[in-house]
Amino acid sequence: MKSKKKIVLAYSGGLDTSIILKWLQENYDADVICYTADVGQEIDRKKIITNAKKIWC
Repeated sequence: MKSKKKIVLAYSGGLDTSIILKWLQENYDADVICYTADVGQEIDRKKIITNAKKIWC
């Protein structure tokens, strides 16, 4: 059995990365791993997770 491709996406939770998340899933038939890092900027973790879950399904 052939395993699915895996893509790691630097995910901010914004509109652009949310759209590309779904596009990658549909066009590459891949598992997309979203990575978000706190590098000192203000982030709303709950919002990022909520946005990703909305797109994921």
